[in-house]
Amino acid sequence: MSEENSANNSGLFSKIENKFQIAGIGGVAFIIMAALLVASLAILNFGGTGSDAKVGKSMGFALFALVSFGGVFFYLGNNLPIFKSYLGGGSAFAVVAGALVHYLHWIPETSVKDIYAFVSTTNFLEFYIVALITSAIFKMDRDLLLKAAVRFLPVAFGAMIVTFFVVSGLGALLGLGFGHTAMYIVFPMMAGGVGAGIVPLSGIYAGALGHGANSGAILSQLFPSMILANILAIIGASLLVRFTDKSKMNGHGQLLKQGNDADAGDNAPKVPAMNAKQLLVGMMVALSFYMSGALLTHFVPKINSFAFLIILVILVKGLGWMPSYYETSAIMFGNLVTATCTQALLAGIGLSMLDLGALFNAFTWQLAVCVIVSVATMAIVAGFLGKLFGLYPVESAVAGGFINHSMGGTGNVAVLSASDRMSLIAFAQMGNRIGGAIILILGGVLITIL
Repeated sequence: MSEENSANNSGLFSKIENKFQIAGIGGVAFIIMAALLVASLAILNFGGTGSDAKVGKSMGFALFALVSFGGVFFYLGNNLPIFKSYLGGGSAFAVVAGALVHYLHWIPETSVKDIYAFVSTTNFLEFYIVALITSAIFKMDRDLLLKAAVRFLPVAFGAMIVTFFVVSGLGALLGLGFGHTAMYIVFPMMAGGVGAGIVPLSGIYAGALGHGANSGAILSQLFPSMILANILAIIGASLLVRFTDKSKMNGHGQLLKQGNDADAGDNAPKVPAMNAKQLLVGMMVALSFYMSGALLTHFVPKINSFAFLIILVILVKGLGWMPSYYETSAIMFGNLVTATCTQALLAGIGLSMLDLGALFNAFTWQLAVCVIVSVATMAIVAGFLGKLFGLYPVESAVAGGFINHSMGGTGNVAVLSASDRMSLIAFAQMGNRIGGAIILILGGVLITIL
């Protein structure tokens, strides 16, 4: 009788394990892990003095929490009818749900701080992006990469210029004023995120307006348009890709039109089966470029280290200096990081870096109209210019349009993940970082004029 009960229980457990797969983990195992997370969060919230040191404030706790939250959010987003079909699926849901959980205080603030420290302060996000950039560039065909890079930048910058005048003019018509709209709505959306974007931008404004080092009040005015634009860019990119799936405008992840040269992409590196030795080598290759970019930024501080990193990887790839073993190792490592960390990272972005409170507090219908028009204008112009420059309009609209309304590196990952265009990360970062630097320069000049 006991053997029969055991067999029945085993069968039930197997059914649950196979029926529900969350982040690759079977249902029963994930329920146990989720219970551990709930218990840890309860201790952090109610455990009293000294409990934080044992349960929270560690990379292990933050990673465990992010994988758990990310797995649940992605599962829900990929299965809820409206989200999976029209609103970006698991990628968009992970960001929005994470932000909502934080806004509603469903998890302790200490846990949010631990997650933020892991994602941002200890630079897990940078680690992820470095792996992604090196992998994305090295896996491309060399000739296509060089041709695409030369054509992409004019598209991205052209879209920014047109959008600046359209939205600033619209703001003037709505009673916000041309200058106010430009400085406090348009520029924050295009500044390249938080740390390298609106934070230095607020400092520039504060200095020009005579506020000294007190830029907090200005920073709070720059957040709302950036947050709303980021959410709309995620949803917009996902919808665009979905509704143009069978269109000739959709390159299905490929930016440059190859014309009649159907074999042009056949020279892309062939990556062998994943193995531990090459994963370590690939990590060191990616981090070598990261260190090189950081060193160059030390000597030329006005240029972002990611800009140097992208230039170096494109240069090495374009000149064929990287031996195939190291090239495929970097690709392999990037593939591993993307497959294992994307869900956790997007949940972390929502939980710790997307402030819905700031958006709700500053929300006005004029702001919403300006942001919606800005996101739509930049995507349309980038797609149109992309077609003129021989790029696929859909990919051009995503990498040169929607991306320039994202929250820097975090937003890039969210937009590209929602639109299934992670292969465009190098171009996204290129336009985002260089464009953001230009915005900071223009902001310093125009704040005194407008």
